[in-house]
Amino acid sequence: MERFMEQVIFKYLRAEPEDHYFLMTEPPLNTPENREYLAEIMFESFNVPGLYIAVQAVLALAASWTSRQVGERTLTGIVIDSGDGVTHAIPVAEGYVIGSCIKHIPIAGRDITYFMQQLLREREVGIPPEQSLETAKAIKEKYCYICPDIVKEFAKYDVDPQKWIKQYTGINAVNQKKFIIDVGYERFLGPEIFFHPEFANPDFMESISDVVDEVIQSCPIDVRRPLYKNVVLSGGSTMFRDFGRRLQRDLKRVVDARLRLSEELSGGRIKPKPVEVQVITHHMQRYAVWFGGSMLASTHLCSFCWLPLAAGVLPGLSHQEGLRGVRPQYLPPQPRLWSHVLVAALTPPFQWCRGRCASVLQTRRRPAPVHSARAVVPGSPAKPSPRPASPRPPALLSSPPELRVHRSNSGGIQLRLSDLLRKTLEHGAK
Repeated sequence: MERFMEQVIFKYLRAEPEDHYFLMTEPPLNTPENREYLAEIMFESFNVPGLYIAVQAVLALAASWTSRQVGERTLTGIVIDSGDGVTHAIPVAEGYVIGSCIKHIPIAGRDITYFMQQLLREREVGIPPEQSLETAKAIKEKYCYICPDIVKEFAKYDVDPQKWIKQYTGINAVNQKKFIIDVGYERFLGPEIFFHPEFANPDFMESISDVVDEVIQSCPIDVRRPLYKNVVLSGGSTMFRDFGRRLQRDLKRVVDARLRLSEELSGGRIKPKPVEVQVITHHMQRYAVWFGGSMLASTHLCSFCWLPLAAGVLPGLSHQEGLRGVRPQYLPPQPRLWSHVLVAALTPPFQWCRGRCASVLQTRRRPAPVHSARAVVPGSPAKPSPRPASPRPPALLSSPPELRVHRSNSGGIQLRLSDLLRKTLEHGAK
């Protein structure tokens, strides 16, 4: 990790880490040890003045505000993050991930590529064996789309094949000769495994719309309607044409079927209120996490969230324990610039820490101090040793009243991202 960050900072960004704040991202349900390791590298090895570690789903929600479909800008929604290796359904309420409701879907871009490679191999279209995977990936990115009805789509290709069948031209890497293949049913059969995963994976039978519905139903009841109203797509595997439209239609059907069943079970006495389902798509959803982080890091109002480390932290504490000594205070905008470095790495939403923490950020825990027992004189009544007083959390310094500060379960201070971004928008409007 340290050598990787060294290459990124010095070779590609060509920046001095001591002069820049760094914003990094983490996947959901990341372990505290990974965050601690990243913070140790950034503070001790690169001597950065500040580190901001954010959850990717929250940044993707912020990036969705660029879409025209968004009416009210909110950080409550469910993020469908699908990349090359894995797909996650991540519910977020007011900027905080509901970790117990996250679901994993074993279907992603790589599975679509393998499935298309298998379809092309079965047709024996003359692709060089050593280039079959690269060819399948190129066809997937260039020609594939999501169809509304798979049966009607087959009929469409049979009626007018000249209109729908495309030709892909490649070059053999061995003899440098061209090869041409026809791409037909593979155009819609590849991405269809999102909605019919049994085509490629017999061990997983749930469509992505059913998984999203299960995730929302497992969330607290007071956030379910806002989650249905704000389904956000993120990642390269969600860029297929009409992906959002198909997901919205299938999810709406599942919700309406549940409402009809509820009305039937009540004998018509209860008329459920319709549930609005909306899937948000925008032009930056492929790089939604980076774009959301760039939006946040580009504003000087990030200084409202700057949390300097208290000077009196004892040595030997871990990173999470060290965050208990953090006191929030407002720092005016500083001349340093934000480095738009977004690395899939590492913490709960938006925890800040600052300073050279050579004595604080240690992965090896020191043993707890042993309190020596009081000596007892023979013949005198034994007195129990006094119980050491538990350390009291430091008092919070005065902070801007418009920001609400929360203390996380791990003892760190968390600031509401919704408040920060709301202030950012108000400042931009002025």
